[in-house]
Amino acid sequence: MYRSLRVGVVIPAYNEARAIGRTIADVPALVDDILVVDDASHDATLPLAQAAAQARPGTTVVIQHAANRGVGAAISTGYRHALDRGCDVIAVMAGDGQMDPEDLPRLIDPIAEDRADYVKGNRFLHPEIWTAMPPSRIVGNLALSAATRITSGYRHIFDSQCGYTAMHRRVLAEIDLDALFPRYGYPNDLLSRLAIAGARVVDVPVRPIYGPHWKSGINLRTAVHPIPWVLLRSWSTRLAARLRRE
Repeated sequence: MYRSLRVGVVIPAYNEARAIGRTIADVPALVDDILVVDDASHDATLPLAQAAAQARPGTTVVIQHAANRGVGAAISTGYRHALDRGCDVIAVMAGDGQMDPEDLPRLIDPIAEDRADYVKGNRFLHPEIWTAMPPSRIVGNLALSAATRITSGYRHIFDSQCGYTAMHRRVLAEIDLDALFPRYGYPNDLLSRLAIAGARVVDVPVRPIYGPHWKSGINLRTAVHPIPWVLLRSWSTRLAARLRRE
């Protein structure tokens, strides 16, 4: 428990054998439920996650997708399990160890204080961003963040691709998880649907982590092709919802 809230953490993982054990072990003790979702990895992610879960009995559950469905679908699976387990706040931490566990309370506090319904990390608010994040990622993130500000309607947020987030269960229950984009672009789509639900969204600083062995799973096929479609769909979905209300 943290500030009288039952806290769940969803960890989507695909071919993260190098980091998944440490990622699970480093989840703070304040977390009540850890939901690891293996998205049909081809490496040893699943057995290593299961071994790490045994060290935290009663806390960690490892779920496996029979076929690869995408990071967004893995997060949605984790969200459903967290709701079933009665979590009040559900955070997301990637399986690659690129999210600092010490930042987790900073993500939960605005929800605990009823200042936000959804809190997302913003690495550009951290002083290490310009030296830690690879230049190619900075450029791409700047462009996508600017576009997402328009399509989502949240003009005050940035670093749209940061997956380090926390959400209150009452808002999560209003989101149609089956309708969300299942792969890269999930955060952009989710933000527009949060806007439709009237969710209060805030950014908090989080530390960017890119170790010496960092290798991105994002390429032109996974990013450039779907993102324009995701942004257009997100914008049109939000616009249609606003027109229906009027």
